[in-house]
Amino acid sequence: MTEPVKGSEAPDFVLPADGGSEVRLSDFRGKTVVLFFYPKDNTSGCTVEAIDFTALKPEFDVVDTVVLGMSPDSPKSHDKFKTKHGLTIGLVSDQEKETLQAYGVWVEKSMYGRKYMGVERSTFLIDPEGRVAEVWRKVKVPGHAQAVLEAAKKLRQNA
Repeated sequence: MTEPVKGSEAPDFVLPADGGSEVRLSDFRGKTVVLFFYPKDNTSGCTVEAIDFTALKPEFDVVDTVVLGMSPDSPKSHDKFKTKHGLTIGLVSDQEKETLQAYGVWVEKSMYGRKYMGVERSTFLIDPEGRVAEVWRKVKVPGHAQAVLEAAKKLRQNA
């Protein structure tokens, strides 16, 4: 399966999420969706990224954009993460890593010479028709949420 690129259909999924809910990507047709993939709850970069997206959530709401974070952590871990940091964005759990693989973000990584599989921090902006409008790979957290917000605003203006 090839990973989605700009203009391609975003792979649909149905996965457990925080608060005991279930999220299906296709349920958000008609809205813009920010789907950001991050390695792990409560790690420094991931925490900053989630807090940044939460801080901008009111602005995403104005442009009818849903923000979802996804990692291999359990829904229970997501609930603790949200409570600890006051997060208001949705967090989706992909413990089977099927969606992570479908988006091409479950990759071999290397740290201190050791190879392991993990999530490559990436963000997909999905238009109201369910197509990939923008892709950010190997994301650097500072300023990222703001850049995604600008792209979401532009997408809405051009809709």
